[in-house]
Amino acid sequence: MNDLVVIKNNTPVISTFDLYTRMGYKEHRMLKRVVADNLEAFSDYGLLHLERQKLEGENGGRPTESYLLNEDQFILLVLLAKNTKESVGLKIRVSKEFKRMKQTIANLVSQRQDSSWQNVRSDGKAVYLQKTGIIKDFVKYAESQGSKSAAMYYTNLAKMENNALFFIEAKYKNLREIMTIKQLMQVATADDVIEKAIKEGMDANLNYKDIYKLAKDRVISFANIIGKSYVHDLQIENKCNQQRI
Repeated sequence: MNDLVVIKNNTPVISTFDLYTRMGYKEHRMLKRVVADNLEAFSDYGLLHLERQKLEGENGGRPTESYLLNEDQFILLVLLAKNTKESVGLKIRVSKEFKRMKQTIANLVSQRQDSSWQNVRSDGKAVYLQKTGIIKDFVKYAESQGSKSAAMYYTNLAKMENNALFFIEAKYKNLREIMTIKQLMQVATADDVIEKAIKEGMDANLNYKDIYKLAKDRVISFANIIGKSYVHDLQIENKCNQQRI
């Protein structure tokens, strides 16, 4: 069961789009109207944010617009919206998720203030910059061999590395800022593996596609040795506990 509460800009929020059917409304706009008709009351509990997103399978049309509510705004919505049997259980579930997310944020803040974490993060940045420099050379190398989209290797290598090492169930602005010390050390090692593979491939005058495959194969081999781990351990741990129950 996926969490309804997510973290946006270090604040736990919940989308009205994820709530309307669970609160007994047939259309999203009907629940949004409850918020729109009481904007002043909702604003008393913090800035009210709007989120625009394209739904899966939608090619055209306007993006779906939903309100992102903090915990107090969610409680107000429950009080103002129509009362259903489902809304009681929903309130309990979401309240627990808000509590857990706030603890997650507190843990992340505490982690970032830890000198050991800061040192490992700093060392990792240096290794990452070295890898970025090699990728820059690799992009030019691939272009010289006829690649028309070589610049995508910055993104493709990062995605490949993250997918090989971690289970990631959400999008994060900067994934490494929420990693544990152990994960930071692992990803730094993977950065080094990629850097060396690209260097060796270019020195051997391999085709750019074969160089990417060489880097990928080595990162996957490394990941198979250490095992994949979940990013944002607290959220995932609680999800696993819920599934076991």
